[in-house]
Amino acid sequence: MTEKRKINILIDGRNFTVVGSDNEDYVRSLASYVDKKIKDLANKNDRLCQTSSATLAALNIADELYHTKERLQQLENKAKDPMQKYGNLISELDKAKDIIQSLELQCSQYKDDLLKTKIENENIIKEMKKNEQALELKEKELVEGQKMIKSLQDKIFDNQMELIEVKKELGEVIRRLDSEKNIFVKEEV
Repeated sequence: MTEKRKINILIDGRNFTVVGSDNEDYVRSLASYVDKKIKDLANKNDRLCQTSSATLAALNIADELYHTKERLQQLENKAKDPMQKYGNLISELDKAKDIIQSLELQCSQYKDDLLKTKIENENIIKEMKKNEQALELKEKELVEGQKMIKSLQDKIFDNQMELIEVKKELGEVIRRLDSEKNIFVKEEV
């Protein structure tokens, strides 16, 4: 149990002894506040007696207390709403954390997929370059083959022309032979 103390205070020129467990400085600050309120009222109206000044000061302090309590009640009411929503916010936060965790996992999977796709893409590009080189080589071979075909076609044409010439010559020789043979056949007859 807290120890009760006696504290001597001065209010409006009168000594009072307060018995309580509160801090002495706190009690003295309250007494100073009340004393100041009474003196302020007495200074404003010198016709007030000591009792009237004390009563009006008490009324003013009660008014302050009433407004302070009213303000405290408003603040408590304001504070209730966020406190009541706190449980919902915690629940929503937990759900958001779960969603974030799920999205991070999904993101990680997408990163893995992207890495695999990049590797596959690089392999495809390497294969494509090999195929392009092979295609270039085949195109060169094709061009060389076409040149060879053209050369062979030219040779065939030249050979055909030569054959035609040889056939003409042969035909000429055969005709001459036939005509000479006819000459020999006629002479024998």
